[in-house]
Parts: sequence; C-alpha cells; structure tokens
Amino acid sequence: MTVKPNFINGQWIVGRTHLENINPSDTSDVVGCFSIADGDQVSDAIEAAKNSQIKLAALTPQQRFDALDFIGSEIQNRIDELADLLSREEGKALSDAKAEVNRASQIFKFFAGESLRIQGEIVSSTRPNMTVEITREPVGVVTVISPWNFPIAIPAWKIAPALAYGNAVLFKPSELATGSAWALAEIISRSGFPPGGFNLLMGYGRDLGPALINDSRVDAVTFTGSEGTGRLVANACVNRQGHIARFQLEMCGKNPLVVLDDADVDVAVECAVNGAFFSTGQRCTASSRIIVTDKIHDAFVAKLISRMSQLKVGDARTEGTIIGPVIDKNQLDKNLKFIQIGKDQGAHLAYGGVHKSNVLGKNGFYLEPTLFTHANNNMRICQEEIFGPIAAVIRVKDAEEALQTANDTPYGLSAGVCTTSLKHAATFKRQLLAGMVMINAPTAGVDPHVPFGGRKASSFGTREQGRYASEFYTVVKTSYVNP
Repeated sequence: MTVKPNFINGQWIVGRTHLENINPSDTSDVVGCFSIADGDQVSDAIEAAKNSQIKLAALTPQQRFDALDFIGSEIQNRIDELADLLSREEGKALSDAKAEVNRASQIFKFFAGESLRIQGEIVSSTRPNMTVEITREPVGVVTVISPWNFPIAIPAWKIAPALAYGNAVLFKPSELATGSAWALAEIISRSGFPPGGFNLLMGYGRDLGPALINDSRVDAVTFTGSEGTGRLVANACVNRQGHIARFQLEMCGKNPLVVLDDADVDVAVECAVNGAFFSTGQRCTASSRIIVTDKIHDAFVAKLISRMSQLKVGDARTEGTIIGPVIDKNQLDKNLKFIQIGKDQGAHLAYGGVHKSNVLGKNGFYLEPTLFTHANNNMRICQEEIFGPIAAVIRVKDAEEALQTANDTPYGLSAGVCTTSLKHAATFKRQLLAGMVMINAPTAGVDPHVPFGGRKASSFGTREQGRYASEFYTVVKTSYVNP
C-alpha cells in the first residue's frame, strides 16, 4: 500500500516510518498508510512557515478569497468521495459524514468572504492634527492540532480563518483520522497559497505536539481535544523559551439537556436522541446528562427508550445506519468501563450497554446506545466526559432544581432546554452557564458562521468560527499619524 507523505514547504515528503489507519467498522480493512514526520521535518516545516508568512500577509484580499473559495468548491464537488472516506476511517454514519463534509465546504466559503471584509478604524486623536489608525494584522505562524471526531470540519474551522487573515499554518491532525486530513491537505496544496504557507505534519501527538508548541518560531496554537492535553498545551505555551505563544483551547463537555414539565415530549425525545447518540455520542457537545422534571419523567423515559430501540447500529457506510462504531478499542474499553462504573454507583441500566464485536460478519468497535436512569449528578457518569453513545437521566423536582443541576458541572460548553414556556426559555437562556444554549433543539449541531466555544473547563481563549475568529488569528495595531 502506498504511503501518503507529509506536505512541507510546498513539497510532498515521505517520512522514515508510517502509521496505519484502521476502519473501526471492519478492523480487517486498512484505510491507508500515512507518513510520520520526524524532528527534522517538523523543524523544516516551521522554518518554511516562518519564511512564508510575510508572503501570505502580502496576498491581496482577492487572492486569499480565490484560494479559499477554490478549497470550498472542491470539497463540495467531492462530497460523496470525502464523506465515504470520513465514514470509513472514523466510523461516523454516512449521512452525518456528508453533513460534516458539507460544513467544511461552507466554512472555507465563509472565510473566503471574510478575507474581503477585514476592517479597521480611523479615529481622531485627542491631540490636534493627529490621526489614529487601528488595523488588524496576522498573528504569524499558527500550529493547528485537531481531534479525530470531526476530522475535516474542525481542521476547516481552524485552517480557513488562519489563512484568511494571512497566517502560515502547521497542521497536526489526529493519528486516528489521517485520511480525511490528508485529503483536505491535498486540496489546500493546489489552492495557490505560497509554499510553506500551509504544512501537513502527521504522526502521534506525544511526539509531534511538543515540537510544534515549544518552538519560539510558532506564534500561536489552536487545540481541540481532551482537558488533560489542553492543560499541557497551555502550560507549554506559557513556559517555553522565548515569547509566550497565544493559545486557544476547546476541550470537554458534560452537556445538560433539560426537559421541563411543559415540554412537547416528542420534540424532547428527538432532541435527546440526536444530541446524545448521533455521531455515536463522540461529540464534545453531546447531551450526556438528560435532566427531566418529575411530572414528565416517566412518559419521557418510556418514549426515549422506544425511540432508542429504532436506532440501527452497524457499519458506518451501510444505508440506514444511525450509530456506527466508536473510533477504536481504547475508546470502546473506556465506554465499557464507564457503563460498569454507572452500575456500580447505583444507576439503573435501562437500555443498551452491549458491545457488539461482530455486525453482519464485520468485526468492529460497536456499542449499543446506552441509557441510565435513577442517576444523580454526583455519579461519575454525570460528571466526566465519556465520549460515547451513553447518556444518563437525572430526575429533578422542578425547573429551579433542573437549572441548578444543569450548572453543577466543571464544564460549560453547550446546554439545552425543552419547554413551551417563553418564561422558562428566557430564564434558562440567561442563567445556564454555557457558551451555547439550545431551546427545543439538540445540544449538538452548530452553524459555521457564528461563534463556537464554552465556559469553565470546556474552553479557554477567544471563540472559534464566524467573524469572532478574527480575535485569535489577528493582532490589533494602533498607529498614530502626524501629517
């Protein structure tokens, strides 16, 4: 099998070693072989990015627009091919994979437009005849570290704004989803940005991460992943030699979906099923805590279990599959461990929880959608991110207790409430301690043109996506002009 190379300074370069990408729906299927970048190649890429950044910044807005628009258009034109690859390597149901690829296209198209809308200000000084100009300039060299669960959309919403605002990019994707990352990099390589402006470096985070953060030639780091790794990234950015690197962290979520007594039960059930179990629950925005008030609890749980029984578990690329496999054996083992922890701590396993190693003759990392009832917010399954198709129902007395319970978590990424009351909707929208609030909608699923991010331990730094992305990828300069 051909080894796919890294992309450094405008050249495709094969590493000394490689890693294999395994299909989690069928472990006998090797998706591809991908080069592992070594230390010298990382250093070469950083130097190339540093040298290229001035050329990137000098591109006209139209040139940036054309390059980013080209990327967005090619992604869209190849949506079926790229979605099949994504589904094959990550285990995401094909319908969800198509939606993700489409989103990546939309993101590049949006930031193509943003490259034409970079604004500044001219204001009068307090001193006579003096003019003050306020402009935005690129940060410089940006390291992009992305996870495996959205292997084309998350890189898109980091890489597109970085390039739109004139930064050079060092892209380190997850070793578990290198196929989609490589395909995206191949498209970017033909978009017209100068050599060194975009670089792809594949390999293991424990090896490449420190080199891509600690080097003083790197000006900023944007990271999405676990809280533990995020803290290591932050520490490295602050304590490295040379200047402190700007950093942006998107980490964990333990997101609540509140279902109040006045909710439309059918709407609430669909919100819960989508938020908790679609994409196999492998979303930082998944609603893994379902907080239900007393009067509606029993009816809601009964309908939820009935709806869960209709969710087809299977090969991600098979028509009709709703829940594909989890990403790999390590993630499966973690999920099974938390199922046992939930039972040991007194929660009732109301549905699922079964590992299916073989589905229609294919060995994969399959897990039934899993629901716990009789849970309370002190249990580990209600406080720690699991990252699988596992949710717990917490019964509460009323809206006041529901709000208190929803906010009782270290995290604050996304939160939802199902209600037909404008009063309750307004209260929860205002008082939920989360960066994003959904009313009668799943906690997972956001638009590409609006800000994304959370509070508390979920996020650190400025928001991603939309025009708010400029806060991270640009620096503000104030110039005083005395004619």
